[in-house]
This record gives sequence, C-alpha cells and structure tokens, in this order.
Amino acid sequence: MDLNLTAEELAFRHEVRDWVRANLPEDISRKVFASQRLSRDDMQRWAKILGAKGWLGYAWPRQFGGPGWNAVQKHLFEEECALAGAPRIVPFGPVMVAPVIMAFGSPEQQQRFLPGIASGEVWWSQGYSEPGAGSDLASLKTRAERRGDVYVVNGQKTWTTLGQYGEWIFCLVRTSTEGKPQTGISFLLIDMKSPGVTVRPIIMLDGEHEVNEVFFDNVEVPAANLIGEENKGWTYAKHLLAHERTNIADVNRAKRELERLKRIAQAEGLWDDHRFRDQIAHLEVEVVALEMMVLRVASAERSGKHSLDVAGLLKIRGSELQQRYTELMMQAVGPFSWPYLHEAMEAGWQGDQALGGAWPGGAAHAAPLAGTYFNYRKTTIYGGSNEVQRNIVAQTVLG
Repeated sequence: MDLNLTAEELAFRHEVRDWVRANLPEDISRKVFASQRLSRDDMQRWAKILGAKGWLGYAWPRQFGGPGWNAVQKHLFEEECALAGAPRIVPFGPVMVAPVIMAFGSPEQQQRFLPGIASGEVWWSQGYSEPGAGSDLASLKTRAERRGDVYVVNGQKTWTTLGQYGEWIFCLVRTSTEGKPQTGISFLLIDMKSPGVTVRPIIMLDGEHEVNEVFFDNVEVPAANLIGEENKGWTYAKHLLAHERTNIADVNRAKRELERLKRIAQAEGLWDDHRFRDQIAHLEVEVVALEMMVLRVASAERSGKHSLDVAGLLKIRGSELQQRYTELMMQAVGPFSWPYLHEAMEAGWQGDQALGGAWPGGAAHAAPLAGTYFNYRKTTIYGGSNEVQRNIVAQTVLG
C-alpha cells in the first residue's frame, strides 16, 4: 500500500486548489469559517458553480457526465474544497440518488434526472426515515399502491434534512406486505410539487429549521418514476447507504475544524494548558488515523484491488470525531458558548465587535458553538446509528 501522492496527483491537487480559491465566493467561505448559517442561495450558488465546471458530480464516471476521477483525486478535491471554506455539497442529489439512478435506473430515467442533478439546478431530498422506522428501516410503513400507470402514495417521512427546499424526493415505500419486510420495499422518485405532499418544519433546540416531516396524502406518482424493479428497493437502498455513510465520515471537514479548534484554544488562552493541548493532540491523532483509513481505501482502488467494505467503519469514526471537536470547542469557551443568535450576529452586533468590544458575551467565535454542539449530537444516529453499524461491521468485516 503506497500512500504517497504521485507527481500527477500533486499537480491535480494544485489545479483544484487554484480553481476553488478563484471561484469560491468570498462571502460564502467567510460564513463557513465562522460557522454562520448558510442560506439556500449560498448552497445552491456554489453547487451551480461546480456544476458549470462539471465538478458537482465529482464522483461520477465520464459516461454520465462526470470527470471520471479516481479515488485519490476525489479525496484531494474534497480536501481542497474543505480547506478553502467551501460548503459541503448537499449530498442527496449528486452523492446519493445519482449513483442509484446510474446503477439501476433506465436509460430514460438517466437522461431525465441526471442533467438537473449535475448542474445543481434541481434540489433533491431523501425520504427514508419514518416516525417508527429509523435504524430499523425495514419496518417502514409509507405505502405505494399501484393503480394503472400511477402509484398512490400515503404515509409520512421524518427528519428530512433541508426538505423545505426540496423539488424532488427519493423515497423508500412499501409495495408489498408478503414475505420478509425487506422484500416488499420499492424505490420511488416523487415530485414534491405534487398535490398531497405537505412539508412541516421541525424546529430544533437552537431555533434552526434544518429538518422536516413530509406527509403524503393520496399522492399520485407516475409508475415511470419507479427505479428498477418493484419490491427490489432494499437492494438499491443498501447501494445508496454505502455512499451516504462514506460521505458522513468527512475527514476533510474534520481537518478544517481541527485547525479552528486550535485557533479557538489560542484565543481563549488555553494553548499553554498542557492538559487541554493533550486533548487536541489526541484528537489530531484520531483525525490522521481516519485519513489513513480513507487513503487506504483510495490506494486499494488505485491499484485495482478490492478493499474491505469500510463504509460502516468510516461512518462510526468520522461521526464520533465530529462530536469530539465540537465538545472541545465548547470546553475551550466555557460559559460564553451561548446559543447562536443568527439574526444578531449577521447584523454585526453579537460578538467582539459589538458595543466597541464591550459585549459581555465574549468573542464572535463563541457565538455558534452551542448550536453546533447540539446539532452534531445527531451524527452518530443518522445514516444508521453507530450501534447498528458496529453490529454490521462485526458480521461483514470481522466475520
């Protein structure tokens, strides 16, 4: 296993770095580095910039309009975007549903849906979890009944991230109750503008509207929007979840946030506290170990070898590290890690610039920390809870 970059890969890194820094809007990167709220326009503006370059579908093969990069190139692209302060690519379209459409969709479906995903024009949402079906996804109850040329869908999805912006949603729906629960699930693409679709916000503890409930009340969906075969959706869902869990690890964001943690520790006078520095050093070792795991997978792919199925391992370690760096940031700032008042900070009066520097709440870097900490409690749950992932790793990797 050779983890050293070749001359060609180093040249590729510099090409990506130069392009991202030249094309990433400064107002967006400023928000990312300060952990400020990103609007729909911010996220989609960057997606369209990448789309125009042909890089929004950066993991796509050439035959579907992607750049055809190998695993190392994809890793370097993600790293340079993260370090430059680019927003994470909203994954539901280009990272999650697109590979399913490529692998299992008909040529007509590929021609219909992939261009809008690649350009960043169409916003996709994910309809998997339900109030009684999260990690036990096979127990989902949203029903799709075939009536002639349409499916009539009734049911509810929950925790639909950014669903308030969604134009299309890919859903797991139950089309049969015979046999094992997994055998009666189908994969359906639904236009969220269809009559009978209702999106209801779930407001989180920090006041943010990030997740939603989505209700389907006799929603008619053309049968042509069924991916693959009826009752084979569980197979397609597993294909998608492997992409989702690898994406959750997001080692490159962890590297960026590690540097932010160091800056916060220095600003708070904790850099010379040896016990706190030990915790930062331990976290950095863990981040490097996670990166080595990612590069190991990339190296195996580069050499044409098949690596272990480590999507679950990446998800477990990546999500835990995300929680750890938010905890350390909170500890560094202490009682001044107050809830983030978005409107206040965006108006310029929350933080160290307020009242001539006399604002009693401390520095501006403290403002988002509580909200971020609470938000990241979810990372070990979504995409399959870590407890379930450990069982999967025990069964499929350790034997």
